[in-house]
Amino acid sequence: MRKVNLLAGYVCAAVLGGCAATPFDVAGTAAPLELRSVQTRAYEHLDKTLTMRAVIATLQDFGFTIDQADTALGIVTGTRAHSHDMRMTVTVVQKTADEVSVRASARVGQKSITEAATYQDFFAALDKGIFLVRNNVN
Repeated sequence: MRKVNLLAGYVCAAVLGGCAATPFDVAGTAAPLELRSVQTRAYEHLDKTLTMRAVIATLQDFGFTIDQADTALGIVTGTRAHSHDMRMTVTVVQKTADEVSVRASARVGQKSITEAATYQDFFAALDKGIFLVRNNVN
């Protein structure tokens, strides 16, 4: 149990440390298709429910308060109030019997975050969260 808590602490520290140094590009300078490709990842050998659990845990690790979570729709929305009020919406779609697609969209105020590093940090943490959920590490 102590090892699990220690592992979770390291994962949270790495995720939060990477996020703290990431400046936000809220100017909306990325092209829509380029932005969509940065915001979306496909995962094999997963189902929607397991992925939703990992998304919620990842957002909470980043300090987000979960505002809405609907497994039937595949939507999780969270808000984080630090130096910037940030809102993130994550959509999980079951593509095939064992493949899901995850798309994250973040905003600060009314402006979309288009910086790739923000989404890369989120998906790196989600990858670790999926590993933990798959292996029943609480």
